[in-house]
Amino acid sequence: MLSRRLFVAALATPALAGGALAQKPSERGGPLRLGVDRALAESGLAKSLQHAFSADTGIAVLLVPGPALAVLEAVRNGEVDTALVNAPAAEDALEKQGLVHDRRPIAAGEFIVVGPAPARVRGRSPPPPGRSGVEALERLRDQAATDPASFVFLSANDGSGVHVAEQALWRAARIEPVAPWYVAADPGQGFVAQVRARGAYALVERGAWAAVGGAPLVVVAEGDPLLAESIHAMRSFRVSHPAGKIFIGWIAGGRGRAVVAKHAAYRAR
Repeated sequence: MLSRRLFVAALATPALAGGALAQKPSERGGPLRLGVDRALAESGLAKSLQHAFSADTGIAVLLVPGPALAVLEAVRNGEVDTALVNAPAAEDALEKQGLVHDRRPIAAGEFIVVGPAPARVRGRSPPPPGRSGVEALERLRDQAATDPASFVFLSANDGSGVHVAEQALWRAARIEPVAPWYVAADPGQGFVAQVRARGAYALVERGAWAAVGGAPLVVVAEGDPLLAESIHAMRSFRVSHPAGKIFIGWIAGGRGRAVVAKHAAYRAR
């Protein structure tokens, strides 16, 4: 289960903290406020949906990026009108409490493990990415046992969809990651950019990786069913922006699916 403490920690991040959300949308009026997980902002998916919806309807949408758990807390409190997130267990909890309306599946993606390219052996092609995320973590555990200073695994550590998936993968591998090789990212900077700058191993969202990732790192593990990403849209129970229902119908319909289909990292649902 996702703890209340993780929700509170996520809320402390700069993107959703402070006076920007002091008033509820119904009290402010203005554009529809769409809370989005940071990876979905980094990948460009949220912005594509924002622009297409506004072009089709003339309704302004304000993106509010943040970690998925913080976005869901903002939905719970009526501080954003709608949300686009990728943390299904936390979403389920809110839906069962009746704190979100119209939760719809929007897209499917995946989380992948990336890291330094293996040393090249003359005359041999580099090995292809593995499929198992658990096996990738087991190899890192074994490497840490002999030389813990030889690599860094960078954790988002912020309550994002990436962080939730990463923690679930460590649990599946029955490994407790520890310092000095297990390091928390700086919440004030782009996560994928930090992974690349540090030459670290990390679990990342494929869409964000396709948009801002790449060399000198490579994909270490991909295609693992345990790392499937499920993206949903929903609207808050506590507030009722006039455009909220229109947005959910649009994003879950043919036009929204067409926008998702243009992003190679995602499949429309």
